Amino acid sequence: MRGISKLLGGALLAATMSSGALAAGYPDKPITLICPYSAGGGGDTASRVIAKLAGDIMGVNINVENKTGGGATIGISAVANAEPDGYTIGFISTSPITIRPHMMEAPYNPVEDLTYIGQFVASNQPMIVRADSPYKSLADLIAFAKENPGKLRWSTSVQRGGPHVAVEAMFKAENVDATFVPFKGGSKALAALLGGTIEMAMISEGNKSTLDGQTRILAEGTPDENPVAPDAPTLTEAGYPIAPAIFFGLAAPKGVPDEVTAKWDEVLPKVIASPEFQKIAEAQQWTVHFADHMAFTKTVETDYAAAKKAIADIGMK
Repeated sequence: MRGISKLLGGALLAATMSSGALAAGYPDKPITLICPYSAGGGGDTASRVIAKLAGDIMGVNINVENKTGGGATIGISAVANAEPDGYTIGFISTSPITIRPHMMEAPYNPVEDLTYIGQFVASNQPMIVRADSPYKSLADLIAFAKENPGKLRWSTSVQRGGPHVAVEAMFKAENVDATFVPFKGGSKALAALLGGTIEMAMISEGNKSTLDGQTRILAEGTPDENPVAPDAPTLTEAGYPIAPAIFFGLAAPKGVPDEVTAKWDEVLPKVIASPEFQKIAEAQQWTVHFADHMAFTKTVETDYAAAKKAIADIGMK
């Protein structure tokens, strides 16, 4: 399964922490896990498998409650405004935490109003071209775009999401005029690339399409080396402003007791190391990647600040 090597280092080490060092009181009653996405989607699937497996480990029921709307901001706001006792937590993903608050008036401040419990998935977002494309490197692509203003057509999985911001920031740094073509989802963007409607895409589906021999990876749009193309630079390694992490994780209201984050630091790696989680992750094509409370908080704060600057620089609203 993709990403399992990342899991075995930090996650299993964290799973062996002595439970005697943790406070024994939490949890002693059911927990509510708010999912800001609708039933049946990837966020809902992730929320429910985490709730079931973590609840089994902790010996309590974890009940998933879907609170949708506002591009996930309604559900996340409900988490931010809950009692900070650890009994209301929420599923979070990248855009409503590090990207969208810079483009709209979100009903929460991601840095001031939330505690970041842990990360369990990190998607690669490779920049891909067709396997028969004349662009053999990122430099080739940029050179074409500079010489042919407006002719390079490209897309991402989500309009105005992290990868969209990252690529626009790259083009801004290069003074390049390229044409963004929106599609609803990475699979549609990939189909457009393979069909010749666009010349470049940055999508999570890129790893599989490259392994299938359909595409070539020019760069990676997140901070992590791409396992399919380890020689491909990340955008920041190539000298561009931002390569945001694309994550699934858990958050709680600001100010939860330390015993809550300590407990989840113990439990979450056990959840994602379980055969049941690994099976679902493989079916969903998730890259399993554990980050504890402290590491996840650092990722969010770093990416939030970088996105704020990049979005202001490119004028994206």
